[in-house]
Parts: sequence; C-alpha cells; structure tokens
Amino acid sequence: MLRMKDILDEKDKRLRTISKDVVFPLTKEDKKNIEDMIEYLTNSQIEELSEKYNLRPGMGLSAIQIGVNKRYFVVVDEYEEGKFDNYVIINPKIVSNSMEKIYVELGEGCLSVNREVCGIVPRYARVTLEGFDMNGNKIRVRGREELAIAFQHEMDHLDGILFYDHIDKNNPFKDKDKYRAI
Repeated sequence: MLRMKDILDEKDKRLRTISKDVVFPLTKEDKKNIEDMIEYLTNSQIEELSEKYNLRPGMGLSAIQIGVNKRYFVVVDEYEEGKFDNYVIINPKIVSNSMEKIYVELGEGCLSVNREVCGIVPRYARVTLEGFDMNGNKIRVRGREELAIAFQHEMDHLDGILFYDHIDKNNPFKDKDKYRAI
C-alpha cells in the first residue's frame, strides 16, 4: 500500500522533470503502481481510512509523484458519498478546453506540497483529454469544474510544473474578478 512517505515532496528535483511517454503493453510495475495510486486516493477520501492510515486526502496522483518518470496519472473522483469514479489516463493530451476559467476558492493543494499556498491558479472550467487506458485503447474523457482542475493539475505534473508556478508571485490574487471561484 502506498503511504505518504512514498509521495515525493516538492523539494525533490524529480518533480521538475518532463515525464516520458508510456510504451504499451504496461509493465507489471506500472499496473501495480496504478492500483496502488487508486487505493491511496480512494482511502484518503474516506475519513475513517484516511485517519487510520494517516493519509492526506487527495483526488489525483501522477506517476512522477511516486518517482516513476512516465506519462500517466490517476484521478479518483468521489461523485457521491462513498461512490468513486476512477480515471487512469496514459499519455494524456488536452484536445479542447472552455474559454471560461475558474479557480479553487480555498486554494489548490497537492500531495507533494505539504504546506498551504495562497493564491489563484487559473484553470479551464471544462477540458477534454485524449489518451489511453491500461490496455492501450484510445480514450477520450471530459471533465468539468473540480474534475477539470484535477486533470489539468496532474497534466502539469507530467511536464514538471507545480500548481503554485501558476500563481503570480507579486500579486497572488491577481485577476480574481476575471475568473469564477468554485
């Protein structure tokens, strides 16, 4: 089982690398990593398990966050209390996005950033991704609001970008009135 100690901290230089495309078929190690990521993210969103295993709640993890330099990520979305949708997207690309931009009003967070970071991270309100599933089949996934933010956040990780790189250092709440808070 994946633990907090297995997730790279923002000081780890590997988080700044650009991840490499995945070649199919997936290795046993990649399949196990994906299963572990889904398990961690699901358990972290269930309060009793999060406390029992001392997990920081999160809804997304990219492979690089566990030290694997490959272009895939997992997002576990709790769409209803105790009910989850799992998104495993390999070699993802954003193929379309809305004009509207949004931001997380309480601030975006990251399992690799163990501190509070204030400021606005502008994100598209809706995105469509194309990539592959675990069997190498082409997939197309749409996300809106929180899910769209999670997809963009994880895509950034694959390019060595952390969410706070999007925050204006001189004016963290710059253009607040231009975007919709969620």
